[in-house]
Amino acid sequence: MMPPFVYLIIHIMVEFSIFTIVTLSLNLEVGDTGIPQFGRVIAVIAGAFAVGAIPGRILAYMMGLPYGAKYAIYKYNYWVVDEINDKLAANIPLSIAYFVFSLLLAAVCGAVIGWITSRPAIRLREAYLGISLLAFGDVLMWVGYNYEPLVGGSTAATVPDPFRWIWKYRFIVVSFVIVVIAFVILLLVERLTKSPFGRTLKMLRDNELAATVFGKDIVKIRTRSLVIGSAIAAVAGALYVIYVGVCNAGAFTRLTWTFWPWAYMMLGGVGNNIGIVVGVLIFIIIRTLIVLYRFELAPYLPFDPIWLEYTLIGLALILIVIFKPYGLIPEKPATTLSKEKLEKILKEIKEV
Repeated sequence: MMPPFVYLIIHIMVEFSIFTIVTLSLNLEVGDTGIPQFGRVIAVIAGAFAVGAIPGRILAYMMGLPYGAKYAIYKYNYWVVDEINDKLAANIPLSIAYFVFSLLLAAVCGAVIGWITSRPAIRLREAYLGISLLAFGDVLMWVGYNYEPLVGGSTAATVPDPFRWIWKYRFIVVSFVIVVIAFVILLLVERLTKSPFGRTLKMLRDNELAATVFGKDIVKIRTRSLVIGSAIAAVAGALYVIYVGVCNAGAFTRLTWTFWPWAYMMLGGVGNNIGIVVGVLIFIIIRTLIVLYRFELAPYLPFDPIWLEYTLIGLALILIVIFKPYGLIPEKPATTLSKEKLEKILKEIKEV
C-alpha cells in the first residue's frame, strides 16, 4: 500500500492532465482564434455523455444484456455494468478496443458539437456569442440531468471499466495513461499552433479585416477551430468519466469546466501553450491544498471555510488582471522565417 501523499500526487497529476487538455482546447479557440468561448463545458459534456451512453450499450448488446432505456436506470445499470466488467477483466484486447473506441467516439461527438456551435459563431460576435455558447452548455447538462435513460439522470450511470483487468494497479495505470494522453495532446496542439493553420488563426484573431483581404475564409476558419477545440475537450470529458467510473450529468457545471479553465488560461498566458501548462499546474496545486486544509483554518476565518477556495481564486484572478494581464508566460511573436534569415533580410533592406 502506498503512502497517502503518493495518492495525493497522483490525484493532482490526473486532475492537472485532464484540465490541461480542456484548457489547451480553450486556448486554441480563445487565445489563438479570438472566439469568446464561454461554453467550453458543452464539448466536455458531449464527450462524457458519449462514453456514458453508447459504448456500454454496445457491449451490453454484444453480451445479451439489457441495452435499451433500462440500461442507464440505476436498478438495472449497476448489475449490467458489473456483468460487462467481468467480461472485460477476462478479455484484455476487448478492454483496450473499448477504451480506444470510447475516446474516438468522444472526439467525434465533440467535433459534431463544435460544428453545431460554429453556426452562431459565424453570425454573432463578442458578448452575444459568449452568452449563446454559455447557454448551450447549460441546456445539454440539464437534459442529461433530467432525462434518466441517457446517463442515469440525477442518480448517474456506472461506466464499464476498461482497466478492470489490472485489478489493484488500476488507479496507478489509468492515471499514467491519462498523463501520457495529455502530453501527446500538448505536443499536437503545440505543433498545430506553429503550423500555417495556427498562424492563420492568429491573423484572424489580430485583424479579421486583414485576413479577409488576404482571401481567408473566415467562416471556414472559425468552424475548423471550434471543431478541433471541441474534439480535444470531449476527449477530456471521456477520460474523466472513465477515471471516476460514473457519468454524472450534475458534475459538469460551467464553473468547473468553463470558468476554471479560463482562470488557468489567464494565469498561464493566453495564446501560449506552455504557459497554459504552468497555469493549470499552479492552480490545481493551490486548489487541492485549499480543499485539504481549509477547515483547519476555520478558527482564523471570518466566514465559512467552504468559500475559501472561491475567495482566494477570485482574489488571484483580480491580481492577475491588474499585475499580469498577459499571464505568467506571455505569448511570444511568431515568425515564419528563422532568426538568421530575418536578420539577413533586414540588413539587405538597410543597405538599399
